[in-house]
Amino acid sequence: MSTDENRAIELLHRVSYGRVATSMRAMPFVAPARHIVADGRVLIRMHQGLGYHRACNGSVVAYGADNFNSGSESLWSVQFTGTAEIVEPTAAELAAFGPEPELVDGEPFVPVFMRIEPQFVTVHALDYASETPATAPAGPSVRRHLHHVA
Repeated sequence: MSTDENRAIELLHRVSYGRVATSMRAMPFVAPARHIVADGRVLIRMHQGLGYHRACNGSVVAYGADNFNSGSESLWSVQFTGTAEIVEPTAAELAAFGPEPELVDGEPFVPVFMRIEPQFVTVHALDYASETPATAPAGPSVRRHLHHVA
């Protein structure tokens, strides 16, 4: 596993939810999902009742997660792109997911699990650096830097 892949997996362990993206009937969509990492692959849990798993199964998907709402000055996002397939999780994997929601959009939650075999992994870091008052332009007192590691 590359350094970037190891870093992405380490960051993914810091949050519980992300978004899976693919297309359904030629239209793009993004759906929330709970994730864990097992054997270097991303395993996600989605609600079966929405039907998104059918579009994902056997297709190339992107799964992304971030810490954008953490309040941290050091923000990051990761994206795993690869083929998804429906799987039956092991007892250990089920335990790692933790409790399931009771309802999704008012309907009982019915889980479906998918494994993503990553072919591409991307890590982005957004660093907010303070400027000194003498060099700071009028307006916000932060510079934004986007670093892309592919």
